[in-house]
Amino acid sequence: MTTPARPVDVLRLRFGAAVQEKISLAPYTSARIGGPADILVTVTSADELADAMKIIWDYAMPYYILGGGSNALVSDKGVRGVVVLDRAKEVLFENSDQPTVWCEAGVVFSNLANRCASKGLSGLEWAATVPGTVGGAVYGNAGAFGGDMSNNLIWADVLTKNGREKLSVEQMEYGYRTSVLKRGEIKAIVLSAMLRLKNSSKEEVSVKINEFSERRKSTQPPGASMGSMFKNPAGDHAGRLIEAAGLKGTRIGSAEISTKHGNFFINHGETKAEDVRALIYLVQKTVSEKFCIDLELEVELVGEW
Repeated sequence: MTTPARPVDVLRLRFGAAVQEKISLAPYTSARIGGPADILVTVTSADELADAMKIIWDYAMPYYILGGGSNALVSDKGVRGVVVLDRAKEVLFENSDQPTVWCEAGVVFSNLANRCASKGLSGLEWAATVPGTVGGAVYGNAGAFGGDMSNNLIWADVLTKNGREKLSVEQMEYGYRTSVLKRGEIKAIVLSAMLRLKNSSKEEVSVKINEFSERRKSTQPPGASMGSMFKNPAGDHAGRLIEAAGLKGTRIGSAEISTKHGNFFINHGETKAEDVRALIYLVQKTVSEKFCIDLELEVELVGEW
C-alpha cells in the first residue's frame, strides 16, 4: 500500500527547488518583520500561481499570497500552511488611441508606473510612490494623490475554485481601500489585470511623478515600514489623529510611531511583530478614548497570533 503524498511533496513535483520549508518571511516584507512560513512556494507566472493554488485547494491547505509584502504584518510565530510568493512579472502594452497595459499580479506597481512614463503613457503617476504589487493594488484598491485602482482597472483575471474568470471594475465593487475580494465576498486569487492609460508625453508624465515623489519624501518617513497603518476615517486623517493624541515618536522595542507621520510605524532593526501589534492597540485605544473614533487597520495581520 502506497503512502499518500504529502502536500509539500506534490508541490515539489511541480515546482522543484522553488518550494522551501521553514523559511523566514521577514526578508519578503517591506517592514522586514515576520516569522517563518511552513512552506514557501515562489511562482514566476500567472499560470504557475494558478497551478500552485489548485494544489493548495485540492489539499485544503491554509495559504497566504505574498506580493511586495507592504500591507502585511507577519506574526513572530509565522504562517501555517503555504505562503505563495508571487513573482509573476510579465507586462504587455497596447498602444492605441485608448492605450492599455496588461500585467501579471507580481509586477511591482511603482516600477510599472515608471515604465508607463518612459513610454509617454499617463494615468498611473499616482502609483509611482505606492509600495507593493499590482495584485495587492487590485485586491485592496490601492490609491494615492487622488488616484486609485478603481479609476484604472478595466478587468482583473482571477482564479476561483471553479476556474479562471474576468471580473470587471464594476464587479470588484470597490470602496475606500477595499473590494469584493478583500471583504471576502468572492474567494478568488488575482492573476493579472488590464489597466486603462492615456496618451501623453514622457516629459509631462515624468514631471508629475517627480512632483508626487517629492511630496511623498517631504511628508512620509524613510525606512522599513508597512506603509499606512490605518485607514483614514471619514472626513479626517489617521496621521492627524495619532499626532493629536500625542503618540508620534512612541516606541515599543524597536518599533516606533514615526515622528514625521503618525500613520507610519518604523522598524529600527530586529523588531518583533508583537511590538508593532502592541503599538497598534495603544493607538486604537488612545484615539478612541480621546476622540471617540475607532481606527481601522489598513494593514493585514498575517499568520498565527
